[in-house]
Amino acid sequence: QVQLVESGGGLVQPGGSLRLSCAASGNIFSINVMGWYRQAPGKQREFVATITTGGTTNYADSVKGRFTISRDDTKNTVHLQINSLKPEDTAVYYCNANLRPSGALRYYDYWGQGTQVTVSS
Repeated sequence: QVQLVESGGGLVQPGGSLRLSCAASGNIFSINVMGWYRQAPGKQREFVATITTGGTTNYADSVKGRFTISRDDTKNTVHLQINSLKPEDTAVYYCNANLRPSGALRYYDYWGQGTQVTVSS
């Protein structure tokens, strides 16, 4: 059973920082792209950032220069360092991993349960 578990969310003042983490566990053969998405109240889930196995990153325009995605393949984890937080960054942040479970013949998308980030003074 594969599971993604996020951590690191919380309440922060505008201009503050947070570091989100996501750990993939279970019987995993390999992990391809890992990423973060977010969903604000009343809005659809949106792309935030992704990182490939080779370290190539991609960011939404709204977070470029403020968010940094990284991964540690020795621990099957992905992180999101978020700086200069704005109230509009308030959302539930979801971790995503495109991975191949042990014994599987292809890759599947897995999602974490989400972690709340609230930016407010």
